[in-house]
Amino acid sequence: MTSVLFTAFTTRPDAVALATHAIATLKQRGITSDFCALDDVSVAVCDAATLVVSLGGDGTFLRSARLAHAAGSRVLAVNLGRVGFLLDVAAHDVVKRITEALGTNDAVDRLALDVLMPDGASVFALNEVVVERSAPGHMVHVTTFIDDNEFLTYSADGVMVATPTGSTGYSFSAGGPMVSAELQLLVVTPIAPHFTIDRSIVVGPRSTVRLQMSTKPALVVADSLVVGTLSADQSVTVRRSQTPVRVVRSTGFDMGSRLRASLRQGHA
Repeated sequence: MTSVLFTAFTTRPDAVALATHAIATLKQRGITSDFCALDDVSVAVCDAATLVVSLGGDGTFLRSARLAHAAGSRVLAVNLGRVGFLLDVAAHDVVKRITEALGTNDAVDRLALDVLMPDGASVFALNEVVVERSAPGHMVHVTTFIDDNEFLTYSADGVMVATPTGSTGYSFSAGGPMVSAELQLLVVTPIAPHFTIDRSIVVGPRSTVRLQMSTKPALVVADSLVVGTLSADQSVTVRRSQTPVRVVRSTGFDMGSRLRASLRQGHA
């Protein structure tokens, strides 16, 4: 089985070139590695012993994390973007960090989401799941239930449930709090609510959140991918996945400096 699996989109020639160089370098050190094009993950072969190395931006990492989660693999996030809230490793350090990671099984467990669709299908998300309007100019009416107890009904562009990892992205842009990635909790945030209730709700990791539609249809979006639709009166149930995403631990990641850089570049 491949020890290291590099993942990237083929539309990123810099990522493909870095993977090619790293594969050759690792081979000289007796380490087997391969490349997986995220444009076609059907050819990916990995198991729990494989180190998945994501080459790109946050979107690449989210797609790579989905692959690693399914296999029980660890994932190492290499930053080829500008800011990369989720990414720890610089491109020039990739071989060094891979070698270090292969010498230990150390990883940080990131809480992931298990989203139960109306048809019984289960969908994975690392950042967030959103129930949002399916047509421009129309808001949705979403009733939230926490552990089957009715909570609040929102009239808004949508409602999202985010993880601590996802709290730095869409959730933060929608007014949610920035949460340390090591915490175990869920953040429920309305998107552009049409009334005065615009605050986030933070619930514990054992809580189940259900988002119930009222009279209008909606889209279900997980980590920026449309994964389904909801008709009137249908709902999705969101809970913590029993299997976390195992991210290789970094000692050089500073969320404060990453946030300041993002604000300077107008990303947040």
